[in-house]
Formats: sequence, C-alpha cells, structure tokens
Amino acid sequence: MSDNRQDIPEQDQVQPLISHLVELRQRLMHILLIILVIFLGLFYFANDLYTYLSAPLTALLPEGTSMIATDVTSPFFAPFKLTLVAAIFAAMPFILNQVWGFIAPGLYKHEKRLAIPLLISSIFLFYAGVAFAYFVVFPLIFGFFTSVGPENVAVMTDISSYLNFVLKLFFAFGIVFEIPIATLLLIWSGAATVEGLRNKRAYVIVGCFVLGMLLTPPDVISQSLLAVPMWLLFEIGIILGVIFVKKTDEDDELEDEFEEAMQEEEDNNK
Repeated sequence: MSDNRQDIPEQDQVQPLISHLVELRQRLMHILLIILVIFLGLFYFANDLYTYLSAPLTALLPEGTSMIATDVTSPFFAPFKLTLVAAIFAAMPFILNQVWGFIAPGLYKHEKRLAIPLLISSIFLFYAGVAFAYFVVFPLIFGFFTSVGPENVAVMTDISSYLNFVLKLFFAFGIVFEIPIATLLLIWSGAATVEGLRNKRAYVIVGCFVLGMLLTPPDVISQSLLAVPMWLLFEIGIILGVIFVKKTDEDDELEDEFEEAMQEEEDNNK
C-alpha cells in the first residue's frame, strides 16, 4: 500500500507535464501550418516581392547598371528566402496568439489585463519599425552608399547580399521599436523605476545617437532619423510606466478597501 501511495504524486506530476507538451506540439504544428499556407500563397509572387524589396536600391543605381547574381542558385533561393521570411512576418499575429494561448492559463487576472495590450502593441511596433526602415532609412542609406563610391566603379549589388543586409536592418529596427514595451516591462517587473529611468535620460539619449551612428551612414541627418525616434519611444515607455504605476496603485487601494470591507462584515457577523 505504501508503495502505491508514493507513486500517486509522481503520476500527478507527470500527467500535467505530458499534457503541456502535447499542447505545445499542437500549437507548434498550427504555427508551421499557417506559415506554410501563407508561403504557398505568396510563392507565386516571389519575384515581384523581391522587386518591391529592392526598389529603394534599384531606383538609385546609375543608368546601365543593375543588381547581379554571383551564385548560380541565387536567382531562385533569394526570392525563396524572402518569401519564407515574408510568410513568417505575415503570420506573426497568429504566432503570438498561439504563444499567448499557451501561457495565458498560468497568468493571474491582472497580468492578463496588461499582457493583451502589450501583445497587440508589440506586433504593431514591430511592423512600424520594419516600415520605418523601408520607407525612411533605406533611401538614405542607399543614396549615401551609391554616391560616395569612386567614379570608375559600377555599383552592381549581389541579390543575396542585398537580401541579407535588408533583413538584418528589418530585424534591428523591429526590435528597436519595441523600446516602449521593454521600458514598461522593466518598470512592471521592478527592475527599474520611473524616476530611475528619468535620471538616466541623458545616458539613453547618448546611447541612441551612438546606435544611430552605427546603423546609419555617417551623416547627422541619417543618424538623427534613427536616434530621435528611439529617444521618443523611450519617453513613450516612461509615460506608459507612469500610467501603469498609477493604475496599479489605484487597483491596490481598491483591493485593500475591498479586503477591509470584507473583514468588517465578517466582524459584524460574529
């Protein structure tokens, strides 16, 4: 009898773990399936997608020059890779929804109220960072690079190298635009305070301009076009942190008042 009783807690621990793993596998399969469906729908337009992606550079190339493929497989694999990445980007809301569905049962009610807006905002900000890179940064960067080369050197960029370069910038700017979310999470977790972040504002501004100098051509305009939005996003994060702290304090006061009222009612009933 004692052996059977000792086995029961172990079984109770194993069963939830197996159910979580099964759920995780199912959600991963759903994510892969939706990415595959979007990829198949976009693959027919793979070359058109690459043409659109390369427009900021090809519009600035001198007459008589074009992009080139230095590898035999590049004309196929470059658009193929772009289509796959585009499918993942397009499926990001669904992917994050699956992630949310997996972790939501383990969150408290007040955590869910905060997590849902953060999830939606993070998706929007990531796409905004990608759009900012394509429409604002790319024309400046490529305009600079195509104008500073020697006159006897023809600019003919390899399509695979170009794709790798722009994807890195897309990812970098997408992450940079998550600064408000990161700032709010620091305040929420207690790793930083609003006053502490305000006191470090000067260091943050300097860091924004240093990062802008590293990611953009060496001119003040391009550097400012990245550094100023980063700084503004940081300020937005602080404002959201102030609102969140105020809201949290109000909720705590309401909870305290509710607990006091319940305690008084129990005392009166006694």
